[in-house]
Amino acid sequence: MAVTLTPAALERARQFLAREPQALGLRFGVRRTGCSGLAYVVEVAAENLPGDTVVEAGGLKVFIDPASLPHVEGAEIDFQRRGLNQEFVFRNPQATGACGCGESFTTRGDLPA
Repeated sequence: MAVTLTPAALERARQFLAREPQALGLRFGVRRTGCSGLAYVVEVAAENLPGDTVVEAGGLKVFIDPASLPHVEGAEIDFQRRGLNQEFVFRNPQATGACGCGESFTTRGDLPA
């Protein structure tokens, strides 16, 4: 399976999407940024783009673009609350390193950019 969501992440995603009635689901991927190279992107999916992989988790659709898929294959998305902070947390078997602040990560060098 491309990605999985924990029950906490599913609940938070459903709350997030309830405010966006036109949403098809979540879009999950990566973008180039930070000192390590890649950062996660989670946003509302307004459309199913050509080449998207669509994963269904607990009745929720997650859209992953083809360039991001090799970098997130097998990832688990969780949602955690710590004191006043709350955030999505990613457990990604493709990640080989992360920057000190935790905002960006690297994957194997043989994966497409």
